[in-house]
Amino acid sequence: MSDNQFYYSKNPDVESKPMTWNFSLLKNNLVFTSDNGVFSKHTVDYGSRILVNHINYSIIPAGKILDLGTGYGPIGIAIAKAFPNRHVDMVDVNELALSLAKKNAADNQVDNVTIFSSDVYQQIDDQYAAIVTNPPVRAGKKVVDAMIAGATDHLLPTGTLTVVLQKKQGAPSAKKLMGQIFGNCDILKRDKGYYILQSIKK
Repeated sequence: MSDNQFYYSKNPDVESKPMTWNFSLLKNNLVFTSDNGVFSKHTVDYGSRILVNHINYSIIPAGKILDLGTGYGPIGIAIAKAFPNRHVDMVDVNELALSLAKKNAADNQVDNVTIFSSDVYQQIDDQYAAIVTNPPVRAGKKVVDAMIAGATDHLLPTGTLTVVLQKKQGAPSAKKLMGQIFGNCDILKRDKGYYILQSIKK
């Protein structure tokens, strides 16, 4: 498979076969349309499910939330639907995924979101109360590390970075990197080889 067919490419070269299905996240019944060329097109992947369930929402300060690498939008939409007084920015490099995320936000009557293109943090100028990400592991360690390392420049004081990674796909090294950058990193949850990692900007 060539690089331009992967979900982390800007314009995946795939045949469009959209599909629509329902899924419950954060106690809300949601509808999602996905397609070829996006990550986990048939259902919300397990990592994203446990991420939204174990983010420490109670400690997030006032401010916007960033869903970094949103795909077709399940994480950002679930958070925005559950917390209508919060604004969520949802970014991805994949233009197909972004168009689906916009459709999914509209179909779920979620209007407290802004969805736009960004290659990691390149098009992001704001600072956030929280950054959440299920990073594109198949894009490589360099990309995942950039998503972690760049977070501190885009977080407000006491803002949080929450990341989901499988142990076999680099969770221990990500935990070490987060600890080096932020001076802290907690494991909020371990589940079926997945780690939910959290750092707080001091």
